Amino acid sequence: MIDLRSDTVTKPSQAMREAMFAAPVGDDVYGDDATANSLEESVAHLLGKEAGLFTPSGSLANQLAIRMLVKPGEELLSETHSHIVRAELGAAAVFSGITTRTWLADRGILKASDVLEIARPDSGPYLVSTTAIAVENTHNFGGGSIQPLNEIAELRRESQALGIAMHLDGARLWNAHVATGIALKDYAQHFDTVSVCLSKGLGAPVGSVMVGSKELVATARQWRKRYGAGMRQIGMLAAAGHFALDNNIARLSEDHRRAQLIATAAHSISPTFVDPTTVDTNIVALDLRAIKATASEVNASLKAEGILASALGPKFLRLVTHLDVNDGDIEATCVALKKVLSNALVA
Repeated sequence: MIDLRSDTVTKPSQAMREAMFAAPVGDDVYGDDATANSLEESVAHLLGKEAGLFTPSGSLANQLAIRMLVKPGEELLSETHSHIVRAELGAAAVFSGITTRTWLADRGILKASDVLEIARPDSGPYLVSTTAIAVENTHNFGGGSIQPLNEIAELRRESQALGIAMHLDGARLWNAHVATGIALKDYAQHFDTVSVCLSKGLGAPVGSVMVGSKELVATARQWRKRYGAGMRQIGMLAAAGHFALDNNIARLSEDHRRAQLIATAAHSISPTFVDPTTVDTNIVALDLRAIKATASEVNASLKAEGILASALGPKFLRLVTHLDVNDGDIEATCVALKKVLSNALVA
């Protein structure tokens, strides 16, 4: 099977496994794991922040970050289809007492004015106050769309004047960086906290890093332990993250090129399915509203052809390229996809 369900399905390469095997380790709860400490420092440096905290998942990195910025009973703003709102199972409310309110954006692409229009800081004793904004870059359910740096900068400038903090869900920030050439620090400078994932496009088996000020990260470290995620000899996992940073960032351009091939194949059957010019990175989001078949039905047909994708809505099918697929896999995917979509179009 050619697995395009997500870029989380990658397996560690032999070279990555060797780096993991050789990693110095210690008890991270005591701060004694040199490899984990080094990884946290490296990611913080890349993003221009003071400190970092290794977490087992991107969801935990996000939740720790917003916990630092929003008190129980206060409000976080995020886009309607953002990962924090749709894919973290209400964790902000369950664990932190945070309420959320959303703005809707085409393909999830940020417009500062949309956010500022609904922001309500300092709302007094009878209304919920907005205290933070979360932006996702790239935007997963927006089809891997890249957030405009000028809109981020404007939102930071205006929200900071209102006393509102900002968090960047940068699980796939590496993809935005490679696609645009914009430095990671140039994105991160506009946010109080940032989370980045090592186990998606970069191919590590597990792990994300949350970065911010030393004070915020020190407090988040306590909350990580409180949430049951204090880890011991995690240098073996951190070493995979180091290897990923050293070897797998630049090659993301290959994933982007291959996603374009898939998008072009789908577009050739019907332009209603996807516009290849809107496929910025490694995610192809197919809009199936023009056909009778559901995303689940199309997904089942693809599986019968040896292709795994993700039905993420009644008419939304997602395919994600990654380092464990090659050009031959993509060629086979394009053939199968055109066959399946052609049959669905005339059904």
